Amino acid sequence: MSECQVKRPGFQAACDESAQMNLTLADILDAKKAIAGRVVRTPLLPSSALGRSRDLPFFLKMETMQPTGAFKLRGALAAALQVPRNTHTLTCCSTGNHGRSVAYAARELGFRAIICMSSLVPQTKIDGIRALGAEIRIVGSSQDDALADCEELAREDGVSEVSPFDDPFVISGQGTIGLEILEDLPQAKTLLVPLSGGGLAAGVALAAKNINPEIRVIGVSMDRGAAMKASLDAGKPVAVTEVVSLADSLGGGIGPNNRLSFGLCRDLLDEVVLVSEEDVYRALQALYFEDRFVAEGASVVGIAACLSGKLPDLAGPVATIVTGRNVDMNQFTRVVSGQDIDLGDVVLEGAPYAP
Repeated sequence: MSECQVKRPGFQAACDESAQMNLTLADILDAKKAIAGRVVRTPLLPSSALGRSRDLPFFLKMETMQPTGAFKLRGALAAALQVPRNTHTLTCCSTGNHGRSVAYAARELGFRAIICMSSLVPQTKIDGIRALGAEIRIVGSSQDDALADCEELAREDGVSEVSPFDDPFVISGQGTIGLEILEDLPQAKTLLVPLSGGGLAAGVALAAKNINPEIRVIGVSMDRGAAMKASLDAGKPVAVTEVVSLADSLGGGIGPNNRLSFGLCRDLLDEVVLVSEEDVYRALQALYFEDRFVAEGASVVGIAACLSGKLPDLAGPVATIVTGRNVDMNQFTRVVSGQDIDLGDVVLEGAPYAP
C-alpha cells in the first residue's frame, strides 16, 4: 500500500496523504480469507413489517449473531492477525463492542488484552469484556481520554494497538459485511449503515461501491454527539461533547489525527442522516415487536431513519446492518414496555409501541 486513494472505475477518493495507504477491494477480499472460519457469515433477513412501512423490500444484516454479539469482531480479528511478531498484548480504546471483540481475538490468538474505556461505557459492556479475561482501564469521561491512555500503552514494547476504526485491517474486516450483503442481495439499491468512528461505514461503502458504483450508501447516527457528522461538516476531524445515549455504541470522537476513516467516509458516503433519541426508542420497539429481535440502540439507527421519515426518497431494495446485541437488558425492557428512560441530562418520555 503506497498511495492514499481508493480505486474504482470512475472514482478517486483522496484521504490524508500522510496515511500512505491505498485501500482497495482486494484488501477486503484478503480480510475475508483471513477471518473465514473465525467469524459467522451472518444472514440477511427480510423484514416484512419494515418493508410494508415504506412499501419497498427491506433487509436486516444480523451481525448480532457474531460470537461477541457485534460486527466489531470482523475488524478486530483482521487486525489482530497482522500485528508484529513481538506482540504479547493487544490494547484498544472502546465504547464497548470493539473492546469485547479485541478481548475475544486476544484470547483466541494467545495474547493478553488491555481495554481502555471512559466512564460513559455501560456496566453491562464492561462486564462482558472482563468475562473474556481482559484487563480493563476506565479513564476520563470521553473516548478521547481513553484513546490517549491506549496510545500511551501502545508505546511499550510488545503492545499493539487495535484501533476501533482508523486502521486499514479493521476497515477491511468491516468491509466484509458489504461483500456479504451484495452477494446475498445483488440488486440492493440503498445501504443504511450505523456511523460512529467510520470504520464500518468506510469498509462497507468501499466494498459496495466497488461492486456497484450506483449503490447509495447512507451513514446514520444519533443527533447527540455525532463526531463523524460534525467532522464532515467542519471539513476536518473535530471534538464533540459525549453524552449518554440509547445509541451509546455510536459515541466517541474520531481522533484528531484520523488517517483513514474520515477521508473514506467523506468521499464514499452519499449522505449522513441524524436521528433523535425518540426515533431510536421507537425503532428498538419496532424491531422487537415486528421482527422479534433484541438489539442495541446503535443497531437500529437505520430503521429509525426510515420510520421517522428522515429518508423520504429511499430506493429499494434497502438493507441495514443490525450491528450488535450487547444491550443493557434492564434498559431494553423499559424501552419495549414503554417506560421513561433516564439519559443523564434528559429524561426520554416513554410510550407503548404503536405500529
